[in-house]
Amino acid sequence: MSQHLPPRWVIALTTFVYVFLHAPLLVLVVFSFNDSKFSTSWEGFTLHWYERLFERADLLSALKLSVGIGVGSTVIATALGTLLAMGLARRRFPGRAFVEALLYVPVVTPEIVVGISLLILFVAMGFQMGVSTILIAHVAFNISFVTIVVRARLEGMDRSLQEAAMILGADEWTTFWRVTVPQLWPGILSGALLSFTMSFDDFVITSLVSGPGSSTLPIVVYGMVRKNIEPTINAISAVILVVTALLLWFADRVGGEEGAPKGH
Repeated sequence: MSQHLPPRWVIALTTFVYVFLHAPLLVLVVFSFNDSKFSTSWEGFTLHWYERLFERADLLSALKLSVGIGVGSTVIATALGTLLAMGLARRRFPGRAFVEALLYVPVVTPEIVVGISLLILFVAMGFQMGVSTILIAHVAFNISFVTIVVRARLEGMDRSLQEAAMILGADEWTTFWRVTVPQLWPGILSGALLSFTMSFDDFVITSLVSGPGSSTLPIVVYGMVRKNIEPTINAISAVILVVTALLLWFADRVGGEEGAPKGH
């Protein structure tokens, strides 16, 4: 069996890369339990900084805003992205290839470029910067992610069930809700979870299109980091890290389990 194992240098390099990527995150989580006002020295274990999170009105307000914008943008982006994915997968029309190429523009374009573009657009249209502009911006870049995920699910979907439903007398609306949506549901859920994660974590675009009284959690955390290094920052960062990881893990499990062959 040893002949099937990768060379030792590959294992060593892989280990180094994983340690290099995750060691800073591990240090952050560990020091969030540090019984010290300074993040540079370990003085003992405590949950004080996690308790203090509930005493920070600015953090709780920002958290509520981030969750609200995340849920709102996820619902809208998931609905629009799913419909767009179905249209691209099942319809042939002039310019289809161009539309498909445009889907990847928000994905590959640096966030700073997307943020500045949206800022210029909002200023030109006379929009007041605030929650509404943040919501629009998040929907704009999340539609692409949802569409790509759902379309991948559509490409591997068995259409014989839909054809059978139509043959048996079901109309298009009934076939869509009773046959297509259940088959697409894992892809839709994965896209929605990814969309929420992208919205909840976004800082660059949000900071450019936000206004007074519309600071999301990443913006508030960034402001705290610039002012001081109180371990409360470590605690809230650890919470964001864990929530994000769990959402991505769940989305991956949903897509993976549904794509795996099922026994009879």
